[in-house]
Amino acid sequence: MDISALSGVSSEYLNVYAKRADLVESKDDSFGSILSAMMDSLEETNDLQNTAEAEEIRFAMGESENTHDLLIAESKANIALQYTVAVRDKLIEGYRELMQMSV
Repeated sequence: MDISALSGVSSEYLNVYAKRADLVESKDDSFGSILSAMMDSLEETNDLQNTAEAEEIRFAMGESENTHDLLIAESKANIALQYTVAVRDKLIEGYRELMQMSV
């Protein structure tokens, strides 16, 4: 799983993009809102995975001969999963850093 393309994206860029696209509320930076956004992201990733699996089944059973739809569904699911894993890894890395700090 290659996520090297995500390393060049800065958090400031993501913050500006999210605020412009109204993906996040700019006033509420509480833990609850961040947790809610992550849960929504996980649900979306799960939905994309289920859609890709349904397309695979339809193609395998001969109900669909369009490989383009299958490829798009699988690509969306793969990218969402890569992003979710990258975010999870960064959260774990941040947690470990916090635990190693001496108080």
